Amino acid sequence: MSLSSHVQELKRKHHSLSMAVEEAQRAPSVDDLHLSDLKKRKLRLKEEITRLTPSA
Repeated sequence: MSLSSHVQELKRKHHSLSMAVEEAQRAPSVDDLHLSDLKKRKLRLKEEITRLTPSA
């Protein structure tokens, strides 16, 4: 897998987690631990994307 395709896959996963976070926040009985886990996973992906993407 090339670096660019790996970064694209990470971005896809980040977007998917972003949608899951938004959906969980709209839920009336959201589990705070679940929401926190989603946000942490999203942040880790963002950090990895930033690390792998050359700064312009």
